Amino acid sequence: MLSAGFLGYFGDLEEPRFTDRNFRHKLSDILSITILGVICGADNWVEISNFGRSKEEWLKGFLELPGGIPSHDTFGRVFAILDSGKFEACFAEWSKSLSSLIEAKEIISIDGKTSCGSHNRRKGKNPLHMVSAWASEQGILLGQVSTSAKSNEIEAIPRLLGMIDVKGAIVTIDAMGCQKEIATQIIERDADYILTLKDNQPTLADNVSAIFTVGEKTQYKNMHHLQKIEKIKDHGRIEKRRYTLISCKDKWTFDARWPGLRSIGMCEVKRTVNNETTHSMRYFLTSLTYQQIDDFMRGVRKHWNIEINLHWSLDVSFADDLNRSRTGNAAENLSIVKRIALNLLKQESSTKIGISAKRKKAGWDNNYLKTILQN
Repeated sequence: MLSAGFLGYFGDLEEPRFTDRNFRHKLSDILSITILGVICGADNWVEISNFGRSKEEWLKGFLELPGGIPSHDTFGRVFAILDSGKFEACFAEWSKSLSSLIEAKEIISIDGKTSCGSHNRRKGKNPLHMVSAWASEQGILLGQVSTSAKSNEIEAIPRLLGMIDVKGAIVTIDAMGCQKEIATQIIERDADYILTLKDNQPTLADNVSAIFTVGEKTQYKNMHHLQKIEKIKDHGRIEKRRYTLISCKDKWTFDARWPGLRSIGMCEVKRTVNNETTHSMRYFLTSLTYQQIDDFMRGVRKHWNIEINLHWSLDVSFADDLNRSRTGNAAENLSIVKRIALNLLKQESSTKIGISAKRKKAGWDNNYLKTILQN
C-alpha cells in the first residue's frame, strides 16, 4: 500500500532492536501500520495497534506480517528507540520530493510548537518542542527538528534550514529567529528573508521605529519607499493594513549593519470590532527591495498560515497536545508520523472536506485510503 518509492525515503532507518535476534515483526511493517493508522484516525499506540487488528486481513494483502499485528507495547518500544534524527532527515527528503516543483517566491514560514502533554515532571523532562518549515502556497510541511525548549529555537532554525531546499523562496521567521547568523544562512542558500523585529533586539527595534517616525513626519522625502493598503471585511470585523518598505539609497550601508539587508518594513494594522478600534505596528528586516512590496505583503500575511494550517490542524485533527508518549524518542517520532499523515492528507484534493473528516473517511473506506496514498 505504501509504495516502494515512499518507503525508499525511509530506507536509511536502521533497525533499532538487537540485530542478533529474530524479530516477530518487521520494522517496515511497523512503520507502515503506524502511518496508515494515524491517517485513519489513530492518535496513540493503543489505537494504532487496534487499527492494525481491525484491518489485519486487508493489510496482509501488501504487508508480510510474519508475527501478525504488533501489540501497542511493541509499537511504543520500537519508536522509543528509533533514531529520531534519522527519521527527521528521512521525512525532510520525502517532503522535498513533494515540493520539487515549488513556485518561485514560495513563502516558507518557520515557527515552533510545543506538545504540552509530552512533558514528565517526575523525571524532569521538558515537553517536546518542534520547529517546522511550512510551504504556504502548496500547503506542505517541508521539515522539522526538535528542541528541548522554545528558547532553543535559535539553535534549531539553522539545523532546519540545512535540511530543506529554500532556493528562490522567501523565508519568514518571527522575532526569535531575527539573528545575523540565520539571515546569513538564508542569503547563502539563495533565498530571501522577512524577519520580525521585536524587543529581543531593543536597539535595532528602536532605530527602525525612529526611521519610520521620521519618514511619516517628512512624507518619506529622500527615502526610497513604497506603501500599499489592504482592507478586509469579515463577520463584522473591519481591518485596514498599511504596508511600508524603506530601502537605503546605498545598499552597502545596510549590508554593513545586517547581512543581506535591503529594506526595513512596517505593517500597521487598524482593526474595528463592535465599533471598538485597536491599533498595532509591527516592524521587519528583509532582503527584499522596496519595489518588491507585493512579495513583502504576501510574506507577512502568509507567515501565520503555519499556525492555522499546521499547528491548529495538529492540535484539533491529530490531538497533538494530548500526545502522552514520554519514553525515549517516542513522542518525537510519533510527532513525525503525524506530520507525514498531514502532508499526505493535505495533498489529497478530490474531496473538499476538512482533515478530521478525511481521516474518518480513510478509516471507513479502503479505496479512499488508497487515493490518499497515491497522491
